[in-house]
Amino acid sequence: MFTGLVEEIGTVESVIKGADSAKITIKANKVLEGTKLGDSISTNGVCLTVTTFAQAHFSVDVMAETMRKSNLHLLTPGDLVNLERALKVGDRLGGHFVSGHIDGTGIIKSYEQEDNAVWLTITAETNILRYIVQKGSVAIDGVSLTVAFLDESLFKVSVIPHTKEATTLIRKKVGEYVNLECDMIGKYIERLLRPMDNQPLKKDIDINFLNEHGFL
Repeated sequence: MFTGLVEEIGTVESVIKGADSAKITIKANKVLEGTKLGDSISTNGVCLTVTTFAQAHFSVDVMAETMRKSNLHLLTPGDLVNLERALKVGDRLGGHFVSGHIDGTGIIKSYEQEDNAVWLTITAETNILRYIVQKGSVAIDGVSLTVAFLDESLFKVSVIPHTKEATTLIRKKVGEYVNLECDMIGKYIERLLRPMDNQPLKKDIDINFLNEHGFL
């Protein structure tokens, strides 16, 4: 579990691709403090497991499903990524609960400066926008932000100077993909309220049921 408050910008050192997967090595410092093998590090919002690490870099294995669902398959050596260690119990929660299990990707449509902040506009598919709520939270490449505008095809967030300096968001180009994770609360509520698909109706327990199953 993460908060969406980026701790460090890392640099991709190498990407070794398999048929559909990849092994990625990332140069970092702060997120390696106290890190052990098997720990989780959010990389552009994707929860990844540390498989090896040294003083100034760590490696992760990225499975095929993650490559398909995220922008990690686009990474090349020299690219910058947002990094955050997993939340400790008792830590301050300055952002929102971020699982690191992204819902899909969006595309940067535009940037617009307004005084000290930058408006970032992102287009996304309907299956993602349905879970985005006006004034709700969304994680963009692992960065916790508040939705300031929403319509049928896009949403906007306002990026303050600190976030601009501490993350990769404003360094990306128009047309680039970003990983999106919607607030998990809406997804759970929908799942609980929606009838189970393709589930056969349970039979009432009666004399015939007991006889069919050998109880009589």
